[in-house]
Amino acid sequence: MIPEIAAQAISPEGIAAGSDFYEPDILVLATGFDAMTGALSKIDIVGRWNLTLKEKWQDGPNTFLGLMSSGFQNLFIVTGPGSPTVLTDMIVAIEYDVKWVAEWIAHLIGVSAAYIEAAASAEEKWRDQVSKAAEETLYTQAKSWYLAVNIPGNRAVFIPYVGGVPTYQKICDEVATAGYRGFNIREPSN
Repeated sequence: MIPEIAAQAISPEGIAAGSDFYEPDILVLATGFDAMTGALSKIDIVGRWNLTLKEKWQDGPNTFLGLMSSGFQNLFIVTGPGSPTVLTDMIVAIEYDVKWVAEWIAHLIGVSAAYIEAAASAEEKWRDQVSKAAEETLYTQAKSWYLAVNIPGNRAVFIPYVGGVPTYQKICDEVATAGYRGFNIREPSN
């Protein structure tokens, strides 16, 4: 086994690192990834107050139900931070989120909404609920991508909701039944 090295060049013949050259049988590239937030923070998404999503999430991602972030009107997030998606069958989770968001959009059209966004208070309560659920597990004990610590400069914040998919779906369904409680729906101004 070759120790972790800072490669200067990689070719079909091997790896050059400083004055050394290694000819491994297998090369594993463990580059890490920015799970649940990386793709969104690489897009220049700008919300109210000219704040980017990346700037808002600099101390950790904050959403309501993993579906929307306050200050970002009409930005629907599927399988976002604060959802249980990475802890379950991703396809099933995506299907649920897409169906829920589609029904939500139909509701918004039905009430002629101008825009919708997560209420900051609901977002904070959800973040606390996600954190509390995580604290009851061993997930928070390991320095892993679940805490986003694999990305230099990230603050350690547990990202997915570990309360279980059935519980999460029940919460989402209750929010919808209550007229999308926790979201600010604005009617057209005219």
